[in-house]
Amino acid sequence: MSELQIAGLFIGALFFLILMRIPIGVSLIAVSFGGLWSMFNWNIAWGSLGIVPYNFANSWVLSSIPAFLLMGFICYHTRLTQGLFSAAQVWLSGLPGGLAIASVFGCAGFAAVTGSSVACSAAMGKIAVPEMMRHRYSAELATGTVAAAGTIGALIPPSILMILYGIISRQSVSQLFLGGLVVGLMTLIAYILLILVRVKLNPELAPPVDIKATRSEKIRALGQTWPVLLIVIGVFAGLFGGAFTPTEAGAIGAMLSALVAALYGTLSFRALRMAIVETLTTTASLLIIAVGASLLTRFLALSGIGDALSSSILAFGMSPVLIMVGVVLVYLLLGMMLEPVGAMLLTLPIVLPLVDETGYSLLWFGVVLVKLLEIGMITPPMGMNVFVIKGVVGNMASLTTIFRGVFWFVVVDLLIIALLIAFPEIVLFLPNLYGM
Repeated sequence: MSELQIAGLFIGALFFLILMRIPIGVSLIAVSFGGLWSMFNWNIAWGSLGIVPYNFANSWVLSSIPAFLLMGFICYHTRLTQGLFSAAQVWLSGLPGGLAIASVFGCAGFAAVTGSSVACSAAMGKIAVPEMMRHRYSAELATGTVAAAGTIGALIPPSILMILYGIISRQSVSQLFLGGLVVGLMTLIAYILLILVRVKLNPELAPPVDIKATRSEKIRALGQTWPVLLIVIGVFAGLFGGAFTPTEAGAIGAMLSALVAALYGTLSFRALRMAIVETLTTTASLLIIAVGASLLTRFLALSGIGDALSSSILAFGMSPVLIMVGVVLVYLLLGMMLEPVGAMLLTLPIVLPLVDETGYSLLWFGVVLVKLLEIGMITPPMGMNVFVIKGVVGNMASLTTIFRGVFWFVVVDLLIIALLIAFPEIVLFLPNLYGM
């Protein structure tokens, strides 16, 4: 068998193992090891198993992942973000769908300290959905808004997906963060406009709620946001100002989170222990998948299948835009079946050479890819954010209701993807401006 045939056979075996529900990290490592053994010999396969994971884990930027995770989990377990929704609720309740809009703002603020769409959905689902239901909001609008707004968590820095992508594609994590910030804010504005239009057209979705609050009460509500604002300003002013690296930003963020929680009076030994345990388990699972992906990258690079696939596609004379549309469709399909980290790391060894050949910026593609993967978090049948919201709200809404609620947000997301493909400068403007 030729090297390309061996690669094709083992890629098929990889998808078979994933369909059989074998953990994706184990599948990646097993297929890569087996492929290298079949293509070369035992010694090369075994040597790669020792060298490749070490070289990958040796990346200094990789240490920012547990640091940012710890920052987010401390904020989550010490309830530092609860004031965000309360303040938005007081200030925005008079707007059509004001509580839903407040939920979107709450998710955006939460995203700035966690970088996880699942954590965003879980936290805001517990706070915002019951409040909206209490004010007779449509279950479809209430649950759909929070499930969709949670996806902003992977776009607004810090983003674990962007850190992993930056390491694998050798792109600046700081520049990815800037591009993600633009798309995250763009998504936030688009969601707010969608809610306003839907509620204007159908007021029954969200009966008017005007929470009576004096000016002083509104000012006090804003005062509840100081824990998150202090952390965000402290971390990202230094990061984007060039004072410290992403790794240092994560470490400072984790320290700031603990100090602010102590000042806020919500830091306890139990909360700190839970944050540390969740950081360790999440980091371990991410690293196993990432190590498997780095082995797969070595296997596919040596087989030449990535270059062969790129050359074959380009030989058809397809335009770069048409190729990107195909890539978008592939990721939308994968997003329905795989979680984001697995879908990204599984496909990058093949997709990156193709994107590079089309002339698109790999920095631009990283931001678009994260947006695509997050759309998968709210599309059936595996929309993880939808299942998280279902777990939070229980019998208040069915899965069908929640999926119906996110439908219009998915439509808006697809329009945003179309704009990003048509005008890449939307993503690249801020990174190019700062030249980080």
